[in-house]
Parts: sequence; structure tokens; C-alpha cells
Amino acid sequence: MNKRRPDWTHKDAGIAFASSVRSGEESQARPRKPKAGKTLDLDTLEKGVKAGNRTLLSKAITLVESNSDKHFELAQELLKRLLPSSGNSIRIGITGVPGVGKSSFIERFGLHLIECGKKVAVLAIDPSSTVSRGSILGDKTRMEKLSVHKDSFIRPSPSSGVLGGVARKTRESIVICEAAGFDVILIETVGVGQSETTVRSMVDFFLLMQITGAGDELQGIKKGIMELADLIVVNKADKDNIIAAQAAAREYNNALHYIRQATKGWNTKALTCSSFTGAGIAEIWQKILEFQAHCKSTGIFEQRRMAQTVQWFEDLISEAVLNRFYHTPKIKDKLPELKQQVKSGEIPVAYAVSILLED
Repeated sequence: MNKRRPDWTHKDAGIAFASSVRSGEESQARPRKPKAGKTLDLDTLEKGVKAGNRTLLSKAITLVESNSDKHFELAQELLKRLLPSSGNSIRIGITGVPGVGKSSFIERFGLHLIECGKKVAVLAIDPSSTVSRGSILGDKTRMEKLSVHKDSFIRPSPSSGVLGGVARKTRESIVICEAAGFDVILIETVGVGQSETTVRSMVDFFLLMQITGAGDELQGIKKGIMELADLIVVNKADKDNIIAAQAAAREYNNALHYIRQATKGWNTKALTCSSFTGAGIAEIWQKILEFQAHCKSTGIFEQRRMAQTVQWFEDLISEAVLNRFYHTPKIKDKLPELKQQVKSGEIPVAYAVSILLED
């Protein structure tokens, strides 16, 4: 028996039928009224976001995340209105391999920031299956205390296997969260492959998390990723693992002498912490404050923000050109046949591309 449908309903009846029955009798079907507020009101969204209304903040981010053409212009108009109120936060990217404890760290770190008087937004880019397009989106359940705090906001965003789209939508979400008054924006990455470079291009400070117990510590991390980091944190430095974590941090600090600095004039260090006990959390925040002071005094902070905005602009041009290319009637007509010819080996790949690019 279907547990979601009472056994007294007709075998072909759906859930909608069961929900419309009262006292064992079928009620008259009533026409559904359109939901109030169905039409997106930009004035309401703008005021709500600036007032820190989390419900309207969520709706604003949903609008910019939408792939609908009809929502694009609305989203861009909203961003245009909110842009003057943005830019007043420290943007921190956090990455690390699965199992390193990013979510537990972010919760402990976020709660510490709130104790320091900060408002914290977490934008978590979840790993999505490139096959099913499914997404875990479990960060709110893994950050139970932080997610219910009035001075925090957690927004998981499925990557859907396409980092370009995530980069645009995450950047726009940052603008919205800053306009809502959040002082610290934490961006948790997928933790594999290209995502680190993508997130590095939209944050002020990049934190790389590591754990011990993977044999040779330096074998578990690529040099290229270390070159992106402004701070390396060895997590789970508690119980019987404290000595091993301290040893790992020493190894990283020795290796960092031979690696190019991620930020000019800033010496990347490795620290230890425990998301379980809270040890080292305050030191990490202090190190970030030192970094912010250094970058603002030298002009690096503003230069990096401007360079990232230009990169955002160029990325959007590439995205728009590709989108227009694939939606051109001539391309849509020719593409399936050329794909098949390439697949079957009838024509060379470069020749097929040249045909598509012909005027």
C-alpha cells in the first residue's frame, strides 16, 4: 500500500485527491487562486535586502540564480540598484578535500565571528553530479547552530557541473549579501579541480584546509593550489591528533618558503585548529584581519577587487558570446548533423568547427 495515500482512496487516485478530501468525502474541486506576490516586485526586493530581511534576501538570490531569460533583466536591474550598497565585506574562500571538515570549521568559525560582532553569510558551492545534475545541498543540516542564528545566512548553490555559471551567480550573490549588511562572506568550494581557481578569482582571502593522516603530508596537495592560498589550516588538531597536526603544519611552513606568494608582500603561513574544541579559531581570524590591514594599507585590496571586476566582465562576455552562438538559428540547424559526422569519423573536428564559423 502506498503510505502517502489512504487505503480508502481509489486505486487511480493521486495525492492531490487525498489532500482535497475532508471527513471521508470528496470536496468540490475549486479553482486555484494565483499566489499573492507571484509577480516579482523589485522595489520590495531592494528594500527587503537592504533591511536584512532573510526571506527577501533568499528570493533575490533565487532570482539571480534563475536560468530563465525573463528573470535575467529583472535580476540585473536589482543588482544595479544594490551595487552601491555592496563592497563593504571581507570575502573569504575556503577549500579543502572532502573529509577535511570544511562545514564543521565554517560553523565554528562563523559563530566566533558573530561573537566578534560580525554578520556572516555562507555561500556553499555544492558538488553536483555531471550525470544526474543532482546536488547534496546539505550544508544547512551540517551547520545546525550557525544556520538558525539571526546574524547568519547560509545559501547552498548547486554547481550542476558548470563552474562558469557558478562563478557568475556566486559573484552576484556576494553583491546581494553585502547589500544586506553582511560583514564577512564565506565561500565554500567544491574542493576539487578547477573550482579553487574559480573561487580565488572572486575573494579577497583564500584559506586552504588540510588534515593529517594521509602519509606524506605534502603529497596530498598540489603545488598549484598551495600557490593560491593566503593561509593553510591543518584541521582536527585535537585529542590524539594534536602532535601530528603540529608536525604537518611545520612541514607546510617549510614548503611555503619555496612557493610563490599568493598575495604580494604577504607570507602565507600554516596554522592548526580544531573545529571540535575551537582551538586556533581566534588565531585564524586574527591572521585574516592582519591580511586585510596589510592589503588595504598597500592598495592591494582595492587593486584585487578592481581586477576581479574586470575578470567578471570578461567572463560574462565569453558566456554571452557562447550563449548567442548556440542560439543562432543557423548553428542550431547545422550542429546536430555536424556532431554526428564528427562522431562517425566522416569529417575532421577542426573542419566541422570551421563550417560552423562560416559567415
